[in-house]
Amino acid sequence: MSNEKWIKTTCAYCGVGCGIDAIPTSDGKLEIRGDKTHPSNFGRLCTKGAALGETVGTEGRLLYPMIRHDKKQTRKRTHWTDVTQHIADKFQKNIDENGPDSVAFYVSGQLLTEDYYVANKLMKGFIGSANIDSNSRLCMASSVVGHKRAFGSDTVPICYEDIEHAEAVIITGSNLAWCHPVLFQRLRAAKQSNPDLIVIVIDPRRTETCDIADHHLAIKSGSDVALFNGLLTHISENTQLNHEYIEQHTTGFDAALTLAKKEHSIVDITGLKEHELTEFYDIFTKNKKILTIYSQGVNQSSQGSDKVNSIINCHLAMGKIGYQGCGPFSITGQPNAMGGREVGGLANTLAAHMEFNNPKHHQLISDFWKTDTLATKEGLKAIDLFDAMAEGKIKAVWIMATNPVVSLPNSKKIMTALEKCPLVVVSDCMDNTDTMAFADVVLPAQGWSEKSGTVTNSERRISRQRRILPSPGEAKPDWWIISQVAQNMGFETAFTYRHEGEIFKEYAQMTTLGQDKQPRDLHLLGLTTLDDKGYSELTPQQWPVLEQQPNIQEKADIQHIRLFSDAQFFTPDKRARFVPISYSSPQNATSMSYPLLLNTGRIRDHWHTMSRTGLSETLASHTAEPFVQIHPKTAIEYQLENNHIAEIYNVNSAIQARVCVTEEISENSLFIPIHWNSATAQNSKPCLLINDVVDPDSGQPEFKHTPVNIKQWHYNSEALFITPHKVEMDNIEYWVCEKTNGGYLYRIASKQNTMALIIQLSSLLDNINKESKLTSELTHEYRHAIISNTKLHSAFVVSEKTTNAQKTWLFNLYQHNEKDNIKTMFSS
Repeated sequence: MSNEKWIKTTCAYCGVGCGIDAIPTSDGKLEIRGDKTHPSNFGRLCTKGAALGETVGTEGRLLYPMIRHDKKQTRKRTHWTDVTQHIADKFQKNIDENGPDSVAFYVSGQLLTEDYYVANKLMKGFIGSANIDSNSRLCMASSVVGHKRAFGSDTVPICYEDIEHAEAVIITGSNLAWCHPVLFQRLRAAKQSNPDLIVIVIDPRRTETCDIADHHLAIKSGSDVALFNGLLTHISENTQLNHEYIEQHTTGFDAALTLAKKEHSIVDITGLKEHELTEFYDIFTKNKKILTIYSQGVNQSSQGSDKVNSIINCHLAMGKIGYQGCGPFSITGQPNAMGGREVGGLANTLAAHMEFNNPKHHQLISDFWKTDTLATKEGLKAIDLFDAMAEGKIKAVWIMATNPVVSLPNSKKIMTALEKCPLVVVSDCMDNTDTMAFADVVLPAQGWSEKSGTVTNSERRISRQRRILPSPGEAKPDWWIISQVAQNMGFETAFTYRHEGEIFKEYAQMTTLGQDKQPRDLHLLGLTTLDDKGYSELTPQQWPVLEQQPNIQEKADIQHIRLFSDAQFFTPDKRARFVPISYSSPQNATSMSYPLLLNTGRIRDHWHTMSRTGLSETLASHTAEPFVQIHPKTAIEYQLENNHIAEIYNVNSAIQARVCVTEEISENSLFIPIHWNSATAQNSKPCLLINDVVDPDSGQPEFKHTPVNIKQWHYNSEALFITPHKVEMDNIEYWVCEKTNGGYLYRIASKQNTMALIIQLSSLLDNINKESKLTSELTHEYRHAIISNTKLHSAFVVSEKTTNAQKTWLFNLYQHNEKDNIKTMFSS
């Protein structure tokens, strides 16, 4: 194919921000390859990115705006003009009667920066409330707090190339191999070219990231602060402090060290052996270039902000920040979590890294937006926002590009809140999310490959996402939908954007405000003169961008901009702050009733709540079923065996998952992935169990430390059911749905005996126009198939215990999908 036809865009998944080349194919999908000129990945892609072309069809898409005027009604299709006026009227009525804080937006790191900017501008600037928060609250809010406390700004100082230049890389609270695979590939390549590079993984679980590690420190859940306070003490006691750096460029060191020295019994707290601690501490102190990569295992904690500062304290104590191959490195989970942080997508920040507690910032923004209603105080963070909804204080909410019924902790409370809320508006590209069930108004938004704008990755690099395919149905850009509502609320002159390039230019101009008197890290002066053509052709830019950076043809063209190389920080006195931290045990404590600790996280081939990756047969094949990891000794204690189905439960709820017995997890601990939802499994959402305990400073929930119990879930029969369309399985006790070539495979387990399950599954097929029906009863299984128009329509196998051979047989039916072939396979 001609190179001129390939369109450069950016991946829709994690915060690595990989460049992608895409080209439409004749079947309406996309051919995907890595962009070899993009500085984030140089052509590398992970399994999810490589499979993006399989996820862009119209299947499961929300195609038209719909509305209901009463919660007892069903939603009906409507016109964009009517639905945006309806939202505007309802929001304005609530504001007039109950004040601006009675409404809220809950947005997402899946939005593009331009969408985020317009949403924040409407809520904070013109509605006059800061009740706009993001699902990024769930992944990096603690890092934001840690950065601001230490640096005076939410600044990630690192460049990806630091991976190649480090002498030692510490990975803590991150399964980099599965959650940020392309960065892991870069690290693995760096280690192969430099065998002296030391890799240390700090994680209660042994994950795939440990495959390249020289040391794996399997610390007890929640003990990170004690570990790094011990490191700070070790640095001091072994005369490794950088006294010149501390004295000239920091404040608060003595208080931080005094508190760190009060940590006792670090061996007991962390569960590590003395020699493991000593080896780790020696590696940190004896190597100059130390890169500490951290992610959700640090952030998603009731002490997440303190964990972040305990790490930063150690880097500041030795001056290990601001130069090549060195520094604390927070990697974000979503493609545009950073972009959301930049434009004020969190309830506790203003746009362009300006702050509520700075009157000058408030005036600058008010003047720039020409508004006298800019919010004057922080809004409600995610958990508090839904609490307020449940209490009746928030009476209208607009949820954009996220699925809080699955992703927020204590899911039953989230559902209750949405049920009570008089107006729930949901914008999404998918129609089958758990949250959509609670929506009074649904708005079809463009998805990846249809929308256009920018995202910012974990090294502050802005890249374009470009429109490649037409939008299905009546799907619209999020920024357009928000702008229409804003205009209908009476804010016409502030929301007259013709295209996303105009929004980006306004945002870039906003970053320049006040820079002459009080410089900030986020500065896009070099992009303020972009015309439409310049925006359309924009190449990756790492901020701050004082001059537009050149097109990248090869690695030598890449500009790597590290912050704090001059040891100047964004505090009033330009000094970094040591933050005194002391360890405290996690708020969620085990008990006799709930003696096990549940950890949650991602797997390699799925993303968030699976609304996109669940459409890919390739991705579904890696891990087809929700699972619970358990240590062999714990499994014996609870009478569980590999491939059993277990019930995991606590006071909040109970869920089911397939047992995976492994020594990769600590005793008395469990791990469950977060991805399955009501459209893909009957009852396997771990957030039903998660307590809504949060970090007091960041508001980020504790997803890594939930007390639970476990027991075997007994069943009497299993089935494999393959069908071209999804079917209602409400009366089946356990099922999981997997995308396959040409249809869906359901894995089923039931407390019923095999005959009762056969009857139930047969009834699902009663309304199909059948040409013929085939059955086969073998010694240990029952087979059933429906042929329609000489082709296989649906088939299932029932037995006491299903096997891989039965799955293979079902797949072969689809592959040899002719009537005579199917009959032959049934008789064999």
